[in-house]
Amino acid sequence: MHPLESAMKVKGGNRFSRRELIGLLSFTLRLMSPSEAKTSIGKWIEEGLLVEEKGELVVVEEKLGEAQDVFEEMLDYVSSQLGWSKEETLEEAERLSERYGNLDVKLLLYLLGLDRGLDMSAFRDRLEL
Repeated sequence: MHPLESAMKVKGGNRFSRRELIGLLSFTLRLMSPSEAKTSIGKWIEEGLLVEEKGELVVVEEKLGEAQDVFEEMLDYVSSQLGWSKEETLEEAERLSERYGNLDVKLLLYLLGLDRGLDMSAFRDRLEL
């Protein structure tokens, strides 16, 4: 599940103040540090997953669905190829962030697959870098 989807479930809506979204991602859901949340929010705005309207951040749910499709496909592929659970795969991808820095989880999954010798070419053109 995309972190924005998790935040929407907790809030019960798709509109957030910047501070509120950082708090949900960092402290309530414990998905990332506050600095990672700030960086992710900036990236999601660039990707079109979030738009700023009247001082609020609004989740563009149609774009979120498109982004989630690639993420889910990669997660399924990498997990099944390595014989790991989805949770184990996500944990290992997050460990890569220690080596590569704060990257989007899709890119971390892609790098994990490459690192483990998987053919990730089907996802290369679908990643938004």
